Amino acid sequence: MTTELLERYRHKVISIDELASVIGPFPRSKTVIMCHGVFDIVHPGHIRHLAYAKSKADVLFVSITGDKEIKKGAYRPHIPEGLRALNLAAFELVDFVIVDQERTPIKNICFLQPDYFAKGFEYTENELPPATREEKEALGLYGGQMIFTPGDVVYSSSRFLGLSAPSLRVEKIINLMNQFDISFDSLRKTLGKLHEANVHVVGDTIIDTYTRTQLIGGQVKTPTFSVLYQAKEDFVGGAGIVAQHLRAAGAKVQLSTVLGSDDLMDFAKDQLLEADIEVNPIIDQTRPTTNKNTIISDGYRLLKIDTLDNRPINDEITDNLIGSIEATSSDGVVFSDFRHGIFHSGSIPQLIEAIPKHVIRVADSQVATRWGNITDFKNFDLVTPNEREARFALADQDSTIGVLATKLREATRSKNVILKLGSKGLFFIGHPDDTQQFYSSVDSFANHVTDAVGAGDALLAYATLVMLISGSLPEASIIGALAAGSECELDGNIPVRLEFVHEKLDHLEDQTKYLDPNLIQCAS
Repeated sequence: MTTELLERYRHKVISIDELASVIGPFPRSKTVIMCHGVFDIVHPGHIRHLAYAKSKADVLFVSITGDKEIKKGAYRPHIPEGLRALNLAAFELVDFVIVDQERTPIKNICFLQPDYFAKGFEYTENELPPATREEKEALGLYGGQMIFTPGDVVYSSSRFLGLSAPSLRVEKIINLMNQFDISFDSLRKTLGKLHEANVHVVGDTIIDTYTRTQLIGGQVKTPTFSVLYQAKEDFVGGAGIVAQHLRAAGAKVQLSTVLGSDDLMDFAKDQLLEADIEVNPIIDQTRPTTNKNTIISDGYRLLKIDTLDNRPINDEITDNLIGSIEATSSDGVVFSDFRHGIFHSGSIPQLIEAIPKHVIRVADSQVATRWGNITDFKNFDLVTPNEREARFALADQDSTIGVLATKLREATRSKNVILKLGSKGLFFIGHPDDTQQFYSSVDSFANHVTDAVGAGDALLAYATLVMLISGSLPEASIIGALAAGSECELDGNIPVRLEFVHEKLDHLEDQTKYLDPNLIQCAS
């Protein structure tokens, strides 16, 4: 496909106001027909529908539902609105494509006043559905007509997508970069400035232990596994690994945390100091250093043994943390909450109040299996829960990802949300100003998953640094996803070094060489 042809298609994707100017007011000399839908996957049923509609008028324009209003399936649409619009524009029979950001096409029917509005044959079975009746009434207000296309071929996009979700990771990220005028060079420029940031991390440090074994067999009399011990590895996790990710990216980092008085306290302090992190360890003689020991046999996780105390910290320790937050000079504060004592109903308001003014505030609360949730952290610049945590916090099992992220943003009153979706990547939503809202998804960049533990912490760290350096949520989401993908390919909770993210970015740019050059015009 040549650049010239692709540019011709892109020209057909226009704004609603531009379309109104092109087709003129009703009645008009050339008849206009409107088709409306999601068009996540364009299939033979769609083509017949569009072809029949085009045969009934001089001009055919297609209205597609914007991403944020799609309610079919939790992770729909699979194809973002920009690519869906371009897919339809590539058909010769389609004259124009618009993106409708409303829940229904009623507003645009009334504004554009097409001569005809085409519906699929399936909508004529029995009586008209309420939504179709509303569309017909809107047409009748000015003299437009609804026509139904033949039903000789009817397919469902949802059925196609149910068989296999499309793999368009590179196309989607390039479309996102074009949408927000992001280039590979601008991403590298941002990565090159991460060392300028100064971040204060406050939260629960965890020691993650991997006990590696080999399965010998089972007991005859009881359902007990028998394993042969091979080795044990300890990693600093929780708020500690967030601090290590930040430092591995080049930032200056301070960590305020609570540790027990034991050998794991010494291990944590030694590892953090070795990473050149300024540590304020508050020692609680009454609790152990939180330890999560995973028993692994031949690559499979058999059992996890937790040694911890989730009691709320006492007033003295709370005051110590408050003093640390108030006295530490930084560009941003990250609350890394695993609900192991530091953050609770009594301490959270006090700790938030202690954050210096004009400092970027970021919160991550991994508490889906315990009391407490991300909505405890109000008026932050960025929150980064995963889908399960968000659904837990909002008691919402059913909403689509876009709706869920919107509800979470409203509940937390945060400026920006990055919703982590595991192997599906992430969804972000934010406001660049008081009038505009933006949102999109980024697929996972993990080429092979060795160990997904800590991927969310890597995303949190790198996204925070990008927000401090460029203030761009789309950039933060892309670079955060690259860091998370890098972490997934490491065995153990290991800090993601800056060069790992550069390698991911280089690989992504190499993959774009197989795309049409016009698609990557901004990303080049």
